[in-house]
Amino acid sequence: QVQLVDSGGGLVQAGGSLRLSCAASGRTDDFSYLGWFRQAPGEEREFVGGMSGIGTLKTYIDSVKGRFTISKDNAKTTWYLQMNSLKSEDTGIYYCAASIYIPQRLDRDYEYEYWGRGTQVTVSS
Repeated sequence: QVQLVDSGGGLVQAGGSLRLSCAASGRTDDFSYLGWFRQAPGEEREFVGGMSGIGTLKTYIDSVKGRFTISKDNAKTTWYLQMNSLKSEDTGIYYCAASIYIPQRLDRDYEYEYWGRGTQVTVSS
């Protein structure tokens, strides 16, 4: 059974950094695409960025380009979201997600079959 466990959130001042992790167990070789989403208070969940299971096809939303980086540790079946220069608008619950197919729409959460439970990121201004 596939399980995703996301972690690494916390409270950080604006301008600071955090690294989120998503540890996968189970049939991880079936993952074709790995994504990160976030949900701010009172807002819908939004796609932040993602990459293919082999580390290609990286993409990010405009608001995080140049600040966030997605990477993967193949040996540990873990992927990461490095977040630098954090802003208050980055506050939210961050979720990792995985799909066994390359999503037709990377930014649509229904395209992903597996989800972590979320980790809270709070950026104070």
